[in-house]
Order: sequence, then structure tokens, then C-alpha cells
Amino acid sequence: MARIMIMALAALFGMLASGHAAASAAEHRLRGSAPGATAWTPDLLVREQRPANGSRARAVLYVHGSTFPSALSIMFKFEGKSWADDLNDAGFDVFGLDFAGYGGSSRYPDTPDTGARGRADEAAEQIERAVRFIMKETGARRVSIIAHSWGTVAAGRFAGSHPEMVDRLVFFGPIAQREGPTSQEPIPAYNFVTTDAQHARFLGGVPASEAPVLVERDFPAWAQAYLDSDPESRTRNPVSVKVPAGPDADLAQAWSGRLPYDPALIRAPTLIVRGAWDPVTNNADASWLKQALSRSPKVDDVSIARATHLMHLEEGRVALYAATRAFLQAGRRGRGRVARSP
Repeated sequence: MARIMIMALAALFGMLASGHAAASAAEHRLRGSAPGATAWTPDLLVREQRPANGSRARAVLYVHGSTFPSALSIMFKFEGKSWADDLNDAGFDVFGLDFAGYGGSSRYPDTPDTGARGRADEAAEQIERAVRFIMKETGARRVSIIAHSWGTVAAGRFAGSHPEMVDRLVFFGPIAQREGPTSQEPIPAYNFVTTDAQHARFLGGVPASEAPVLVERDFPAWAQAYLDSDPESRTRNPVSVKVPAGPDADLAQAWSGRLPYDPALIRAPTLIVRGAWDPVTNNADASWLKQALSRSPKVDDVSIARATHLMHLEEGRVALYAATRAFLQAGRRGRGRVARSP
């Protein structure tokens, strides 16, 4: 009995020291098509992290970007605490979707002449599957979505098609439309990303006169977990993670005047949150997107100092957490009402 009490006290002190209560985690696998089916549908992994009180009343789905899955983003602990932990502390039940080709979800079948894999239209369908699962599992009538980078294209496409299913939207470092020339460069089916390439990308965007902002001490563990996200990563030379190149095709389309979704179809209150050093979402991009979200009842634009496109891996992540949390909490009074379809 004394041993049980000591263990319980140790767990309590551990929670207090970390600054947040312990959360419970689960993995849900959404089954796709059966082997031999005419049309391929991927198995999808949806991670869930509930708040300490176990409540599932306030569901939030995280949608990742183009190169790493949810376990390496919203669920990854930097300096002992993850973005999901922060949302749990505010009472949110946090879900993270791995798109097909990433993390714990199915890999695309090897078929010739398929073009770039993992385009926004496919990803939007996968978001729909995840949201329908969350609504059924938790009883939520609507789900809030946090999307990063290219993930905002897929999330925007879904939110415009199914406004009745979306409570609030957080677009973190979103892709906006630019009026550039059409790229003639061929895009492969996949990209192969090394941890060195990721590290260089994570350091990019910071002005030469400024100190780095990446949480460097946690990068070695992040890098190993990144390689673990692809079972075949260590069989390649160089060691690398295989990711679909469809996001590259969507970005090329967006930056040549053809964003793959219509922001005017979105009816949910939306937060645009970005780093002041983010070259992917600069002031002009945020202004364009805010104006294009013409039917959203509320669009906030928050720029965070000393932060880049990968702010959730940086020192500025605390400000990102706070801005996201405040925006999502502001919608609590309207929770449970179903948005009207256009």
C-alpha cells in the first residue's frame, strides 16, 4: 500500500514539475479498402491525446504539413511539453491525422506513371474521414482544425466543402495564392528527405544577424523519431524518409495563380498565425488570404516575432500555443450549434 502511495505521489509531483497534468493517449486506425479492391483507399492513423479529466467534449484535429507527421509536430515534446499537452491543459481533446504516405498511415501502392502522390484533393477526403470518425467517436457536432503549411490547403478544401462540420480553423503558416509564372519543372511522385536536410530547413529563414531559434537540444531525438516514422528509412543511402511530392505540385499551382481551394467557401471563424520571419507566409500572403476568406465571420491575423515557418519547433512556440489556445477558447459559447450549409 505504501509503495502504491509513493508511486502515486511521484506521478503527481512529475505532473506538477512539468507544468501540466498527465494526458491519456490512444491510436485509432481507420481501415481503408480491402486487398484486391478496385479503388484503393488508405488505412489512416489518427492519434488522440485526451486531457487529464478524460473529457472529449472539445475536439481539435491537427493536420500536418508536407514532410513530417503528427507525432513529430503537435505530439512531439519540446523541453518536456508538446503542443497537444498545452491544448489538453486548456481542456481540448487533441487528435492528429497522418496523411497517406506519412507516419502510421498506409503507403501508396507502387504503380507506374501515377504522377505526384498525395495531392490536396486526396488529403481533403482523408480529413473528412478523420472528422467523421471524431464526431462519431466523441459525439461532437463540429470539430476545430489546426492545419500547418501545405496542410492548410487540404484543410481549406475540406472546410469549404463541409462547413457544417467545422467549428473553428487555425491556419498556421498557410499557403496563399501568388501570381507567379507556371512552373515547368517536373515533380516526382516522392521526395526523399534526410535529417540533415530537415535541420538545414529548420535553421533557414532566420536573418543572419539573429541567433538561431530552433530548440536545438531536442533535435537529435526528433531526428531519430523522424527516421522511425518511415520503416524503410534506414535501408536507403543516404538514410532518408520517403514522403509524397503532391504538396510540391499544390504549392506550384498556388504560386502560379491557382490555389487548389476557394477560401470564400469557408464559413468558420479563422485564425491566421505565422512567424514574422516566415517566407512562405509573408505579410502580403496573409493579407491576400484574409481578404479571400470573405465569408468567414471572423478572421484574425497574428504575426509572432522571432519565428519562422517551423515555429512549433522553435523558441517562439509558446506564443504560437497561446494564440491558438485563445482563439479556440473564444468559440466555447457557440459550441454545439451546427453551422448552416451554403
